[in-house]
Amino acid sequence: MSVNKKHPVFATELKADGSFEPQANLFTVPFGYSPGEHRPQPGRYRLLWMKACPYAHRAVIVRRLLGLEEAISLGTASHFRTAYGWEFSLDAGGVDPVLGIRYIKEIYDAEDPGYKGRPTVPIIVDVQTGRGVNSDYFRLTNYLETVWAPFHKEGAPDLYPQRLRSEIDTLNDIIFRDINSGVYKAGFAHSQAAYEQAFDALFDRLDELEQRLERSRYLFGDFITDSDVRLYTTLVRFDAAYYTVFNTNRSRLTDFPNLWGYARDLYQLPGFGDTTGLAAIRSSYHASPHLRGFARNPYGIYPLGPDERDWAAPHRRSHLKGGYSR
Repeated sequence: MSVNKKHPVFATELKADGSFEPQANLFTVPFGYSPGEHRPQPGRYRLLWMKACPYAHRAVIVRRLLGLEEAISLGTASHFRTAYGWEFSLDAGGVDPVLGIRYIKEIYDAEDPGYKGRPTVPIIVDVQTGRGVNSDYFRLTNYLETVWAPFHKEGAPDLYPQRLRSEIDTLNDIIFRDINSGVYKAGFAHSQAAYEQAFDALFDRLDELEQRLERSRYLFGDFITDSDVRLYTTLVRFDAAYYTVFNTNRSRLTDFPNLWGYARDLYQLPGFGDTTGLAAIRSSYHASPHLRGFARNPYGIYPLGPDERDWAAPHRRSHLKGGYSR
């Protein structure tokens, strides 16, 4: 059986050399105040997500941390993918109560009826027109942190401080390439060489960050930045999904003392743990119809562990105040 038949949802992202390369985004017009950009406006936009997706999760975390809940509404699709993609089956009548759509695919079809890629989350939709606005998951949190600043809550954290933006951008590129995308590159590889390359890069980076976090509470000191959000959403899914389903099984998150304590530290902060759906993560990755064959799980059985109570255990990192290692 060919890999494309095993993974028809991801067929367009599988390269000839057996590696996986994430698709380009369809909606890329930025938020901003220049001509041609989407002007931030409270009540105008709706953020669509599903709980198992790490890229959508980080937008939801930043929205929560910055107090943008009233400015940007939230629509939640089911974490089980259907033949038509993500569905609003969690809502009454099976439709999003604001947009009146059943599938996120409807937003993509309205923009480009011939679109061949995957309808993805996160995506921000214009409530007034029902049209897609931005699905650029790599830059979306940065828009929320910068041009949406006039609508931040009082005392909101500066997740993207001007003085550190160059360093944050550099680290974000590394985290995205080798960790956020790294688990998928390993999991969806269809050659041994591509798998091993992604596997080695992933654990090399985790080893580096394990050392970095030995002396620094967070990635840039004693305060949270955009980089911490991006790393967290992969770490919180690691043992529950990636370790087994994607064969990233050299080490568990719990085998890294500093990364494990760091992840628990973040989980226990408002905005992180309270937006994390571990049950949705476990069931989506292990039992979603489009991944069952890949996970060698024809009966749709999903694990009950790791135990969520472990995430509430003391992280013992409060004494670390700063001084990250370059």
